[in-house]
Amino acid sequence: MNEDVVNMEIRKFLKKVGITSQREIEKALQEAEAAGSLAGGGPLKATMTLEIAALGLVHSVDGDIAVE
Repeated sequence: MNEDVVNMEIRKFLKKVGITSQREIEKALQEAEAAGSLAGGGPLKATMTLEIAALGLVHSVDGDIAVE
């Protein structure tokens, strides 16, 4: 296994995840705001789950997204 190649591939994947996830969150926020269903303006609980079945990996990250 070439660690440099693996590192670069992981970074490319995570960049793709970050960009597409941000777009989806922004789209969902805009739709919720337009529908009037964005309640309270407080932080939104979020969970991101990474799964690589071939490695038996399931990793979740929890956090809050402030909406003001």
